[in-house]
Amino acid sequence: MTRQLISSGGKWEPILGYSRAVVDDDWLFLAGTGGFEPGTGDVAEDVLDQTRQCLANAEEALNKAGFDLADTVRIVVYLVDMGDFAKVAPVFGEAFAGILPANTTVGSPELIDPRLKVEIEITAKKRR
Repeated sequence: MTRQLISSGGKWEPILGYSRAVVDDDWLFLAGTGGFEPGTGDVAEDVLDQTRQCLANAEEALNKAGFDLADTVRIVVYLVDMGDFAKVAPVFGEAFAGILPANTTVGSPELIDPRLKVEIEITAKKRR
């Protein structure tokens, strides 16, 4: 398989010179993904709503590349407020139940957009 670049069409990709995701053989590397509403760029204020949107955006990018959440082997969660961990953990637990990828959650004092409270990145490997 050749290297495949996946774009979301977002404004940051051309500015920063990156792809939403890169597929290399059976691997997919998804860039940090925030809870932006597709098409509008709006961001919910609630961290739970943002987390659900992050997962929906991530799943859309995975699907566009021929992967799905079940292919996830690792996630990294960035939280602006580590006090939100107990709130968002069950959302990730539900989304990845039965998949159980490696997970690193880190505190980040701020993300690319000041409205963002959570961002995730995913590494996935195509199941055969």
